[in-house]
Amino acid sequence: MKPILRTAVISALALTLTGAPMFAQDHHDAQQRDNHHYVHHNEWHKGARMNHDDWNRGERVDWHARHLRQPPRGYEWREVDGNYVMAAVATGVIASVIIASSQPH
Repeated sequence: MKPILRTAVISALALTLTGAPMFAQDHHDAQQRDNHHYVHHNEWHKGARMNHDDWNRGERVDWHARHLRQPPRGYEWREVDGNYVMAAVATGVIASVIIASSQPH
């Protein structure tokens, strides 16, 4: 292969490989921005187990500032898809779900 062609191919490959993480980051940021838009989840109800991925993408909520009840020890509130979800941190078992999108932030 000619040196100029080889350099061009390597450069194009390098740009392709370094650009992929940037696109992945943009998608992740878009997911975080959309976290406050309400999405109904039939599977989220008292006693159900919340999916680990849903819990992790949720934002921890200051229950006092949002006028929510204090969670028991081992539980916390998260805002996920426009819902406030109180669940056990260790197991993901849901204690309460409230629609958050209609409440002021």
